[in-house]
Amino acid sequence: MITPEQHEKLRGWFAGRLPDDLFESLVEVTVDREEITVVGRIPAPGLAEGASDTEKEAAAQARIQEFRERTREDRVALAREAEHRFRKKVSWGVECGGERALFTHIAAPVMTRLRQPERQVLDTLIAAGVARSRSDALAWCVRLVQRHTDDWLTELRDSLEQVQRVRAQGPDATPREATPGEE
Repeated sequence: MITPEQHEKLRGWFAGRLPDDLFESLVEVTVDREEITVVGRIPAPGLAEGASDTEKEAAAQARIQEFRERTREDRVALAREAEHRFRKKVSWGVECGGERALFTHIAAPVMTRLRQPERQVLDTLIAAGVARSRSDALAWCVRLVQRHTDDWLTELRDSLEQVQRVRAQGPDATPREATPGEE
């Protein structure tokens, strides 16, 4: 996990390096051990007043696809530079007209050991057709937990950032002179 200051520098780097005409605005830059994901907002397509939700969704998806194809070379060049600098893969995404799409991004394998009751949960999801494999079932469970505990996870992440700030201010953060009587 990176510190809040490192995250701000990373976001600032992307804000400074993104071509002015790439996004309307930079929505978020997220980072984990393997990947940096950059999400920007692009203009929603102009539609007639009273357009149906189906029409709006189709127009947004078409705009996202057009953006992805048109900006591929610029995004790849910037990603290469960032990957060299930060030693992480870069993925892209956009928000458009209420739709959010992530382009090719890393699906990192995760190894876990499960006891029989947990395996039975995964196998039930497979038998019900919710998932094709235990791996898919486990990913489904993680998404479900994420959806229903978003506030709790946000609070936990904020707490971890506070712990990192306090650690950075600790006695091992910067060398200090020993006072008389200390060894």
